[in-house]
Amino acid sequence: MKIAQVAPLYERVPPKLYGGTERIVSYLTEELVRQGHDVTLFASGDSITQAELVPCCDLALRLNPAVKDPLPYHVMMLELVRQRAREFDVIHFHIDLLHFPLVREFADRTLTTTHGRLDLVDLAPFYRMFPDIPLVSISQDQRTPLPDANWIGTVHHGLPSDLLPFHPTTSGGYLAFLGRISPEKRPDRAIRIAAESGMPLRMAAKVDKADQAYWDEVIKPMVDAHPNVEFVGEIGEHEKGDFLGNADALLFPVDWPEPFGLVMIEAMACGTPVIAFRRGSVPEVIEQGVSGFIVDSVEEAVAAVETLHALDRTEVRRCFERRFTVERMTKDYLDLYRSLPGVRLDAAHLRRASGRTTPLQAVV
Repeated sequence: MKIAQVAPLYERVPPKLYGGTERIVSYLTEELVRQGHDVTLFASGDSITQAELVPCCDLALRLNPAVKDPLPYHVMMLELVRQRAREFDVIHFHIDLLHFPLVREFADRTLTTTHGRLDLVDLAPFYRMFPDIPLVSISQDQRTPLPDANWIGTVHHGLPSDLLPFHPTTSGGYLAFLGRISPEKRPDRAIRIAAESGMPLRMAAKVDKADQAYWDEVIKPMVDAHPNVEFVGEIGEHEKGDFLGNADALLFPVDWPEPFGLVMIEAMACGTPVIAFRRGSVPEVIEQGVSGFIVDSVEEAVAAVETLHALDRTEVRRCFERRFTVERMTKDYLDLYRSLPGVRLDAAHLRRASGRTTPLQAVV
């Protein structure tokens, strides 16, 4: 198939540091190429890929101090997509909303993965305006605020099996927090869990400008007040394996409708169990008592820390291998690509033109 992947421009693909969406776009793109598909990636110019790269800005926008407004760059990217739209069997968008008016004439060979939260009040009327745009959720729970949107499937994220090393044992003796310092991620809960359990906590996280006051006024004073808490800062992909793999558990104390939570399966890939609060996608990702514990309070999380010894890190890794590999994610997306009405019509046209009666899957 000829497939276009359209990525956000905030981070490169894959990101140097934080950037869950861009990371998933990278894994999917490279696996599609590996399987023999003709893939074009619309992304920042510093992206690294085996696909054809269409650079839509010189550098990822978040780390480019010269960029003040990301909107013009995304609009220019959409113009590049429009100019080449006829070339592709499928165009797969990962950029939220901006492209919806653009694709209505060929929406039947597009799909849009919704990577963010959908419970914001402004989104319901927007999606009602565009009932013909095919959408893919990254968890069933993500759909809850918009049950009548044009959902064509749910695809849980997946990682390359060899991306992160499996740690069958750990001597780290600490709990890990990895992500963003923001109110909905509840780093304050992670610090409380560490304080009440007596376990060291290492926090590898970025602080966005929007969350600087929260860090300065709430979290940094808590870190400073607890000698068993270490703030590591933002880490890169090459550091993540040791950081997660040497932890006794990952703390995922979110307090919002988490659409997926990529860090949970990154920890599982290392064999590290997850202690997660029952919000959003968590019950879809964590197998209770196997890959971790799902809790409803700080007290329950502290109790879970005390029973981590009962979990088998080999079984945690097996949960990852069974459910969250990039091969499984890519198969799910290919199934959806082939189900799109425009792709079916194009394949039927090719069969008629060539006189073949080959099944659809062999054609596309």
